[in-house]
Amino acid sequence: MDHFFIMPTSNRGIASTELKSVLNLGWPMVLTQLCIMATGFLDTAMAGHYSSVDLAGISIAGSILWPLFLLLTGTTMALTPIAAQLLGANNNKAIGHQIRQGLWICCITSTLLTLGIINAAPIYQLAEIDPAASQIAVEYLQAVAWGIPPVVFYVALRHTSEGVGRPRPPMIIAASILPLNALLNYAFIYGHFGFPEMGGVGCGWATAVVFWVEFFAMLFVIRLPYFKRTGLFDQFEWPDPQTIKRIFRVGAPIGLSVFLEMALFSVIALLIARIGVNEVAANTIASNLNWLTYVIPMALGSAASIRVGFHIGAQDLPAARATAATVYQFSIGYALVMSMILIGFRYFLIGIYTTDPEVIEIAATLLLFIAVYQIVDDSQAVTIGALRGYKDTRIPMLFSLIGYWFIALPVGYSLSKGMLMPGLAPGVYGYWTGLTLGLAIVAVCVGLRLWKVSQNPKLVRRLAAG
Repeated sequence: MDHFFIMPTSNRGIASTELKSVLNLGWPMVLTQLCIMATGFLDTAMAGHYSSVDLAGISIAGSILWPLFLLLTGTTMALTPIAAQLLGANNNKAIGHQIRQGLWICCITSTLLTLGIINAAPIYQLAEIDPAASQIAVEYLQAVAWGIPPVVFYVALRHTSEGVGRPRPPMIIAASILPLNALLNYAFIYGHFGFPEMGGVGCGWATAVVFWVEFFAMLFVIRLPYFKRTGLFDQFEWPDPQTIKRIFRVGAPIGLSVFLEMALFSVIALLIARIGVNEVAANTIASNLNWLTYVIPMALGSAASIRVGFHIGAQDLPAARATAATVYQFSIGYALVMSMILIGFRYFLIGIYTTDPEVIEIAATLLLFIAVYQIVDDSQAVTIGALRGYKDTRIPMLFSLIGYWFIALPVGYSLSKGMLMPGLAPGVYGYWTGLTLGLAIVAVCVGLRLWKVSQNPKLVRRLAAG
């Protein structure tokens, strides 16, 4: 694997070109993700200022909404590498066929997601969640449900736009809805401009409206020349079982991988909640800072999938390998820089969130874990992204399942309870030790998988054929 990830001197020019291409694709995706995060922050902050019960309500609503959302919309993330490979093969018209079939998939996934979130009440009853917060969560989800169909279609078209190398229109849409989301929250939560005062439930209605606005904005984007070249509007198609099956084969493991990771963090957060209030606060701060540092490698992984997919479609396998190697090296350098920042400025960063000395001390120790965690977390993000460019998603999903649920969670739980190695990493520290170990194993496994795939032209062609 070391041979693969060290770029020969004669190829340094190629590496520079590929890195520029990936960064050019990646920075709009970074901004898109930051805007999405900012939208969530607005909902949390504005509902929190209304009441703590409303804040709790939308928080527990999110624990149902977003894992299911990512699980089901993750399927159409397959359109990104599929479109990139077809673009590289100069087969634009075939992209239109894939989009049309992807939209049929959206009919299924949007229906399942809507049914899932409007029937969430029994889950909260079984979990014995506070009745007042549960009621707000249920009503919030029922409001959001009105916006689920359009946002599922929007996400599919967004992935396609990114797949054909046009990530800026989705970025512009994500940025433009921020002020609208704030205005709608202000109106619906607090009852301004003639609207009724709905508290946290108002966030749900604001989110539903924003979802529709994003969809209508994307309808404008698909009229642009680069989308028209895909032949999207050339004809009407009924569902094609073979094409849908190929999209599912690539996309379902992507959705499952994202779901497995997000569900793991949700379960660990619930387990930490049993330890104490200070530990919950410290874990929340550490997780938030970890997510902020993760946005860039996550977006670069997506950009790498596009660039690798383009080269695969163009039958330029050496360029695909060069892209993967270059982005991997960049991720390691980025992780080292972030690790030093987290260590050197950890008290300053934590001070932005809290002044509680006990929370500060716990969070400061957690940031030391995250500083180490960065290296494996960032490298696996770009490696999995590159593998998606090859349309290799099933094996990485299995690695994630084993690393997260069969290693990270059991080891973390055992350490936190003093069952595995008494006194080594008690409480919340045990969970982050388990996370680091599990993710390190995933990072090594996907790295080896990328080396194997990139060196095997027959495997590459078989994966590309779907």
